[in-house]
Amino acid sequence: MTQEIHIRAAHPLDARGMADLLNQIIAIGGTTAHTEPVMSQDLAEWMARDASQSAWHVAEGETGRILGFQWIEPADYLPQDAAEIATFVTPKSHGLGIGSRLFQATEIAARDLGYGWINANIRADNESGLTYYQSRGFEDYNTIIGIRLKDGSVVDKRLKRYDLR
Repeated sequence: MTQEIHIRAAHPLDARGMADLLNQIIAIGGTTAHTEPVMSQDLAEWMARDASQSAWHVAEGETGRILGFQWIEPADYLPQDAAEIATFVTPKSHGLGIGSRLFQATEIAARDLGYGWINANIRADNESGLTYYQSRGFEDYNTIIGIRLKDGSVVDKRLKRYDLR
């Protein structure tokens, strides 16, 4: 029996469930640049920043539990016609199409917001993240060597681009 998954716009009341999911991923390690636990207030604040230029979506299971979330927003190091993307799916739900469904909603939102392309900034050692964005049609365009994370570890980043035009 397959679980029904519903994609919808995220709102501040989702912050706790999103923080719980992200903290699971942070605890496992190796796939996100986030190295310290986040609080629901952190997520609520992230959602509020650049609200007119960002879009947040959640994937809910049948019980209303958040199985994944994704957002786009501007980034200081990108041109104005580009949005940064972040995607998180609960580890036990990989392979169910959650990321694909989230990206369908995000792509529409990015076009509606007037973006020309989406940037994915991925740890070079995050094979599942690299594969996910590649499967969505993102293409490599740059590498950043030696990024120091908050926990002191040093990783390389791969930048991938998805053109909306």
